[in-house]
Amino acid sequence: MKPTHWVVVHRPGPRWQPGLSMFEQPGLQAHVEHYRGALASGRLAWGGPFVDGRGGGMMVAQPQVTPEELRDLAAADPCVREGLLEFELRPWMIAMQAN
Repeated sequence: MKPTHWVVVHRPGPRWQPGLSMFEQPGLQAHVEHYRGALASGRLAWGGPFVDGRGGGMMVAQPQVTPEELRDLAAADPCVREGLLEFELRPWMIAMQAN
């Protein structure tokens, strides 16, 4: 089987303000800082927003991070706790990769 990473997929929550860009959403900086900490501690491989105007984004965990650890990390996100964002945990298979 190909390598699999666990992914947090974010989408706008009930407190998301339509008409404002993701960068204008109140409190979003706390979300960014939360995941910068995960990156600095080696739990996150990649992350960032979707830029199609619908909001949301994706965070890809390092392979050693368990789904339970990632769920706890995502649930502790200040923007999730405040309702600005919602999340879903999904396994992502790396089917193609450049060497």
